[in-house]
Amino acid sequence: MIRTGDTPLSNHADTREMSVSAIAMLDDHGTVVGWTQAAERLVGYSPRDVVGRSAALVVPPSQDAPTIAAYVEGYRTQDGWTATTAVRSRDGRVLDVSRRVSMLRGRNGTVRWLVSVADIDEIARSTAVGSMREPFLTRAPIGIVVRDRQLRCTWVNDTIEDHDGVSRQRRLGRGPVDTRPGFEAGAIEAVMRQVLRSGTTRVHEYRAWLPTSPRRMRVLAVSLFCLKDADGRASGVCTISVDVSESRQARERLAVLNEASTRLGGTLDVMQTSQELADLAVPLLADYVAVDLEQSVPFGAGPSVRIGSTGQHLPRLRRAGLASVRHGVPESPWTRGESVSVPPASPFAHVLRTGRAHLEPALGSAPGAWPRYDADRVRKIHENGMHSLMIVPIRARRTLLGTALFIRTKDPVPFQESDLLLAEELVGRAALALDNARQYARRHTAALALQRDLLPRGVRSGAAVEAASRYLPADMEHGVGGDWFDVIPLSGARVALVVGDVVGHGINAAASMGRLRTAVRTLADMELPPDELLTRLDDTVQRLAEEDAAAGDHTPAIGGATCLYAVYDPITRRCTMARAGHLPPAIVDPRGGVTFPDLPAGTPLGVGLGGTFGSVEMELPEGSLLALYTDGLIETRDQDIEEGMRRLGTVLARPGHSLEDLCRLATESRPRRAPFDDVTLLLVRTRSLKPTQVAHWTLPGDQTAVRAARDLAARQLSAWGLEDMRHHTELIVGELVTDAVRHSTGPIGLRLIQHEVLTCEVFDNDAFSPHQRRARTAGEDGRGLFTVARLSRRWGHRLIPEGKIVWAEQELRPLTEGLRMAE
Repeated sequence: MIRTGDTPLSNHADTREMSVSAIAMLDDHGTVVGWTQAAERLVGYSPRDVVGRSAALVVPPSQDAPTIAAYVEGYRTQDGWTATTAVRSRDGRVLDVSRRVSMLRGRNGTVRWLVSVADIDEIARSTAVGSMREPFLTRAPIGIVVRDRQLRCTWVNDTIEDHDGVSRQRRLGRGPVDTRPGFEAGAIEAVMRQVLRSGTTRVHEYRAWLPTSPRRMRVLAVSLFCLKDADGRASGVCTISVDVSESRQARERLAVLNEASTRLGGTLDVMQTSQELADLAVPLLADYVAVDLEQSVPFGAGPSVRIGSTGQHLPRLRRAGLASVRHGVPESPWTRGESVSVPPASPFAHVLRTGRAHLEPALGSAPGAWPRYDADRVRKIHENGMHSLMIVPIRARRTLLGTALFIRTKDPVPFQESDLLLAEELVGRAALALDNARQYARRHTAALALQRDLLPRGVRSGAAVEAASRYLPADMEHGVGGDWFDVIPLSGARVALVVGDVVGHGINAAASMGRLRTAVRTLADMELPPDELLTRLDDTVQRLAEEDAAAGDHTPAIGGATCLYAVYDPITRRCTMARAGHLPPAIVDPRGGVTFPDLPAGTPLGVGLGGTFGSVEMELPEGSLLALYTDGLIETRDQDIEEGMRRLGTVLARPGHSLEDLCRLATESRPRRAPFDDVTLLLVRTRSLKPTQVAHWTLPGDQTAVRAARDLAARQLSAWGLEDMRHHTELIVGELVTDAVRHSTGPIGLRLIQHEVLTCEVFDNDAFSPHQRRARTAGEDGRGLFTVARLSRRWGHRLIPEGKIVWAEQELRPLTEGLRMAE
């Protein structure tokens, strides 16, 4: 097999040098018998001037440069001789040249000599390598064949047999096509005839496989010179061939590595990087490539596999990259994303255990060949003609990331050590990109897991609202952010609605979000109004930042956040809202009208501006829809916030749709591009308690209020069918009213609320915060609230403009065990 093609003379230094070399053929006495056009161009002598005369005309004898005849006499037993010397041109110029003398053999032991001369300065200029003082033809072994006008071989040197495997006896007297039957020499023969007709020099390159080793390929660059006689007529063709396999291979390998540096690592997706590695290696290095990653690498989860620590349990692999010269990659039993089996007795297992590459030039030729242990691979090997294999581990920082498999099928040349070196270099570069992507995936997975753990696992609908939510993390390129939302039950059947956004992305933003969410819940338990809660939250954020800075922590503190906090009361249907630099909510009335209330904007949390936060209270019809969201839902690179808000309002203005449907429609309405920020949406539909679920009384501020409160509570429980809770409730009501009478000076309010729990609330005009304490040995002070705490599900107090409310909640079942503990 041969692949031929003309090579542009300016492509490589070696072919350029071959094309400009001056060639002269001498007989056994140093007389010129053949001259070339390049020789005439170099020294200015025509064939008529030199053919038939001594070569000393051009290279005069001197102490440093004796005659060619003397060289011939001294080196008859050698195939070639090189030297740097000077030649004299016809116009008297002295040229610095590199000269090579090669012995040619003909029939019956006759000998000729071929002299090739190259101008060192011209070669340096043409190759842009001014420091090169030793031309290529003086370093590399060259094969020489001289043919007559009928293209019959007349003279050869010994080196040519090493190039193409044809002996001198078989070559002499024959033409190119007759030399090797089946050898695709027609193209070269056509070039020879062109050289004879034109008298010019041509350079040709082809790939040939030696007959003694059909899988041993060589890349040969051949220069064809027209030899002229004394009359200037073509007397034959001289071909000088140079084995450029190594230089060509080096150029190809350099090109592969340069392309690898450009293509690999452009993404933080391990699957895409694996596919890029496979695509890069086919067909430059192999006919089929499969990249398999250790199963934890694509997902950024699980412990890393250390090289040499696999023991008896081999790591599980997942196919991540596939490429083939055949359509559809028929060589692979597995598609991308599927788990790949690893036979324990195979080279794959050996590579995984040792972390060392495996080269098998002739697949399956070794004793006890491994493929017999793997039926799927055996079938694919035979079906696709796989004959040579390399397996290279993908490793980084002593961590095993996977393996890369290289196979040759159509290319008959087996893999060699040089191929393995290239594969290891290529895989090494890919391993750096994969390790970066793996580290990023691990951080992203950890941040996402942290954020999901910190976010509510599900919002629970209650007596106040029906709720649904969506959280969509940002894409892999930008990572998870610090968005959060919450639905917090409050006393008196009320509910707090929260949405916030921490500046930044990644695990630090997720951790900061968790700190803020915890702080908001803590402040919500203090029953603070929205504006005051945001003020306290702003102080908390600034304090945390100061503590982190004082501790010298390199982990970034909370660099800023926005928040919207709202409290809805299903009894009054009033909603109080405040925001700290966050987007206003969307409110949709039961008929589909959409508004974005004009709330005081407030400053973002933690920026240190010391601003105050204002709140707005409004009454909402039952069945109103509130949408709390972050900017990732409405803002894109190509769409401003106002346009996004209008789009969101259009989606939500659909009465009759379920909250889940509206969540889906709102998130799907975004432009079809990867988000650059997290998307958070909290939808709530308001409910209201029926008048029959609430009972309220005003009592005098004296001791008669305690008995009256107990009687009123008992009658209301009977009306609600909760007689079995009477005893517990009378005790709680009695203790709370007693405490109010003791500390207040005006009327006392009592309210019972039946919703998911039974809530008892006592109003007074005293702003003193009650505290639970055990009764002292002498005296009963503090025993009342201790009893309330034991009998109730939870209890607390909240301040109001007129004073305070102390409340206690009970499950809608009797707490008999709690009563025994209290008594």
